[in-house]
This record gives sequence, structure tokens and C-alpha cells, in this order.
Amino acid sequence: MDKQADVIIVGSGLAALQLAHHLHSTSHVIILTKTKIRQSNSYIAQGGIAAVIDKNDSIHSHIEDTLKAGRYHHFTEEVKRLASEGATAVRELIEGGLGIDRDENGQPSLGLEGAHSAKRIVHSGGDATGRHTVEYLLATLPANVEMIEGEMAYECLMSEDRSRCIGIKTKNKDGERSRYWSPHVVLATGGVGAVYPATSNQPTMTGDGIAIAFRAGAEVIDMEFVQFHPTLLFKNGAVRGLISEAVRGAGATLIDEDGLLLMEGVHPLKDLAPRHITAYEIYKARAKGKDVFLDISGIQQFEKHFPTITAICERNGVPIREKLLPVAPGSHFLMGGVSVDSNGCTTVPGLYAVGEVAHSGVHGANRLASNSLLEGIVYGKRLAEFINGHLPVDHQRANIFHYGKQLKNESVIGLSKKELQVRTMRAAGIIRAPESLESHINYLKGQGIQQWIENGLDELDRDNIEQVYMHINSYLISRAAFLRRESRGAHIRTDIATEEAGWQGKQIVQTKNQIQIRGGQHERNSIRIHA
Repeated sequence: MDKQADVIIVGSGLAALQLAHHLHSTSHVIILTKTKIRQSNSYIAQGGIAAVIDKNDSIHSHIEDTLKAGRYHHFTEEVKRLASEGATAVRELIEGGLGIDRDENGQPSLGLEGAHSAKRIVHSGGDATGRHTVEYLLATLPANVEMIEGEMAYECLMSEDRSRCIGIKTKNKDGERSRYWSPHVVLATGGVGAVYPATSNQPTMTGDGIAIAFRAGAEVIDMEFVQFHPTLLFKNGAVRGLISEAVRGAGATLIDEDGLLLMEGVHPLKDLAPRHITAYEIYKARAKGKDVFLDISGIQQFEKHFPTITAICERNGVPIREKLLPVAPGSHFLMGGVSVDSNGCTTVPGLYAVGEVAHSGVHGANRLASNSLLEGIVYGKRLAEFINGHLPVDHQRANIFHYGKQLKNESVIGLSKKELQVRTMRAAGIIRAPESLESHINYLKGQGIQQWIENGLDELDRDNIEQVYMHINSYLISRAAFLRRESRGAHIRTDIATEEAGWQGKQIVQTKNQIQIRGGQHERNSIRIHA
């Protein structure tokens, strides 16, 4: 099947829906998702939206908290834009009808989360902010937006000289291929959580958008910065769900099996320290054979304030009445991703990225809690404004690029998702050793990583395409982690345990043809405006 649209959005999370809301109502917009509309990371997000809407808070404070948590590895101007435009965008959502939690006086009930210096977390439905926000956007979606479920995007349609993206290829669950043509193709596919064995993400988060963009020739940046959430519910050796940072913000504490306070003397903010610090402490305790728990005895009416977490615990046989929730860290958020400019343009004309799949420079080396939904809101709107300025476009289909060779299912038949997850965690998990990283990189090369990058995927089934994507993302993460010779934010090396001044602001940039270290924000202007 062939279909034409003014704008194609791949993904159905908050960034995708915010973008669709702000595109011109006269344009034909198609949203594609490989599963169901409500099966995004945004939909299951428990934490709220960090936004300065209280008169006692300040944009400056939000900026400083973001920079400090991310270890000053940001594009500073983008952080300023995130905080200032975010405050305005969140107020617009509330004024437009998004229901938020309020106190007895009718004022926004603002929460506190790790590494924030003020209560600025906007919640909806207690610990169901993602679901409530997505449902609000879905309910108010303009009529010009067409939703198509069950279509897995797997490859860009490129012009014959590979200079421009002109559409996207998809496969449905039956393996039937379709081509969607558009001058504006937006990747909003989320992160890479499923590359690891324990994750807070949906199991479908296999890094599709990053692999698609990378194979199309786009730059990807800072793939080594993978955030591990400190508190995933952990029962019988498996992750059962996420326990939001808001629980610690409400007064819960981390203790080991002996009842000792885990964060005492570790960081001035104790249990509300930045995520990479708390995750590392839990990791070390568990490595010594000690179980770790979140003690919620200090929170009154826990079930009322955290209904989603209560339901997860009850469903998995963890009684809330005992006040101890077993926890372990797991992969949560990718700070790196497809390189974009302030508008969301990638280095490939016609191809855009927004949300977690994109590297906008706002998260640095470690994302500040509740800045993820904010990023989707801010940059979804920004990208819409940019694309609106370049509509309409005459829909003239150019000749397309054809791969000389197509991968066969037999060439990837021996791959195992579980084995890759274990290997990736061992090499590029919370703690990284250069020897393990080098060994894993060589393993991936031996499996055939280069042919997966360079050849077509038309003949692979969906499961094998996901296998390829996961291996490519593991490769990108590991190569960057091997090169960054320091410990910064979420990236912790066994051989160099400190931040190195010479590495601050240095990005590791990967394309199909090379990997390079780039000197920071002043060198990011290689992305040109494409229209």
C-alpha cells in the first residue's frame, strides 16, 4: 500500500500527540504506531511534569537544577528554552482543560522529586500523569490527524542520491509492507530501554527510531548516557513495575535488609539525590548480596496518593500494609539519541526527531526527574511551529534509493534478544569496564553488525527487524561508552571514577561512516534548516 501525507509522525507518545495538536489544521497528518496508541512510555509515566507555575519558584532555579543533575553536559540555551517555554506550555495545557491534582484551596498540588530544589512537579491522577495527559490530547486531537495502529516503521524512503528522506516504510503484523510518502517524516519512537534485561519501559522500546535514523545517515549523539531508575519494583528476580520518584519525594526512604539507611552520608539530598547516585548505591548494596527496600511507613494514605503503584504492588503480591517495597535499578531513559537542532531537524533533510529518541541537549549526562514529559510538550510544539512554516509542500514523488542487497531472515536466525540484553547489561550497564565494553563491541562485529547497518530490511520479519535494531543500539551505546574516558552522570567507568574537565561538553557523534568526538555546543551548527 502507498499513502501520501503532509506530515508523518512515527510514534504515539506525548511528544507525537503534542506535535499533531499544533500542526496546521489544513494539513493531512498521519500518526503511525507499531502496536496500540496507548502502548507508549508516555502512557505509563507515573511521574509528573516539571514546570515553574508557582510564584515562589523560578525559571532560574529550574535551569540550575537541570544543569546540576546532568553534570553540566547540556546545551545551555536549550535548557533555558525548556524551562521557560515549558512553564508557558504547561499553563496552556491546564487552561485548555487538562485536569491536574489540586489542594483543598484549589491550587495546583505540586510535588517534590529528586534533585529539585522546589516543589514544581505537576501531577494528574496522583501517579498517572502520563495516562491522563495522553488521554486529554487524544480526546482533543484535531480531525486532520489520522491514526494508524499496528504498522511498524523500519526504514526511511530516501531520494535516489540518499540526500533526503521522502517517506517511511512499514510492516504490519502479517508482514505486509506499506510505503508512506511525505516531505516531513518525524520520529517520535521513544528510547532503548528494552535493550536491557530490567527496564521501566514498555517491552516495545527497542530503539527503532534511532536505528532508522542512523541507517538513513543521520548523526546520533551521546548514546553512552543511559539513565537507570533507582526504584523498580523487584520481586522473585524480575522487574514488576516502576515506583515513581515522587514516592521518595513524599517521604519514603531507601533501606537495606538490615534496616540501615542507604543514602545516609552519601549525598546532601539523601534519598532525593540525582538518579545516577541513588541507582549506584542500590546497585552496590545488591552486589554485596543485600536486598534493598523502599520504606513507605512515613507516608500517610499511601494508597490514596499512589493508586497506580498500589495496584502494581497488589498485582504482584507485595502487600502495601508491610510498608516495605523491594526495589532494584533498571534502564529508564536515554539522554542521547538522534542529533537535532532547536527545531527538531536531524542532519538528514526531511527527517525530524522529537522526544526521547532525539538528542536535544536538555538532559546532559543525567536527566532531571519529570523533565521528560516536559521535553515532549516543549519540543513537540516547537517542531510543529517549524513545520507549519514550511507547509504546504508540493507532493512530487522522487525516484527512491534501493539497497543493493537485502538481509534474509536466515542471516539473523541465531540472534537472541535475551542474550543481547544480558550482554549489554554486563558491558554497558550501571558500571562499565573498558575490557567488557571492548569484548562486547568485538562480539557484535563478529555477529555481523556492519551488514545490518548497510543492507536493506525489506525481507526480514518484524521480530528479526527488532533484533537488528537492538543489536545496532547496543553497538552505538557500547562504542560511545568505550570512548568516553571518564565517569559523568549516568556513565560510570571502573577505571576512571571521576569527572574529567577535558571531557565536559564533549559529545561522541556517530554516523554510519565514522565516530568522532566533538567539542560541544559551539560545534553543533552542522545541522542546517531543511525544508
